[in-house]
Amino acid sequence: MTPEPLAEPVIDTHVLLREGDKLLFSQRGGPYGYGRWHMPSGKLDRGEALRAGAARELLEETGVTVDPEHLRMVHVVHHRQSAEIERIGFFFEATRWSGDPVNREPEKCLGLEWFSVHELPEDIIEYPEKGLLAYLEAATADAAPLTEHGWA
Repeated sequence: MTPEPLAEPVIDTHVLLREGDKLLFSQRGGPYGYGRWHMPSGKLDRGEALRAGAARELLEETGVTVDPEHLRMVHVVHHRQSAEIERIGFFFEATRWSGDPVNREPEKCLGLEWFSVHELPEDIIEYPEKGLLAYLEAATADAAPLTEHGWA
């Protein structure tokens, strides 16, 4: 009997850059999710620590510098994108940083915008939305730290 192959998920980092009741969102400009909203995010590089990768992606996309030690992991989403692709997304909250957010990747991003946690954009990409909503619910309830999305 041949053993099942091991999972090879893409590891993503998502940063919830928070200032009071506002969160920073970026509007997708690439082919995946064009025009839709999500938080600054990206793929972890091989050999890179999670928080270091999240800080790197935030800097690359927005010009904002955050000390990886100041990133607080708030949720994990195990996402099945397709029969062939799995992703594990680690969601981090950042409340201390330096710099003003600017769109440093105009070829991938249509723009950056702050939204109140009480008035989120309507068209958030589903996978990051699951992590965002779980993060917001955890502030008011004893929510689970893991969401499985796209498996059923």
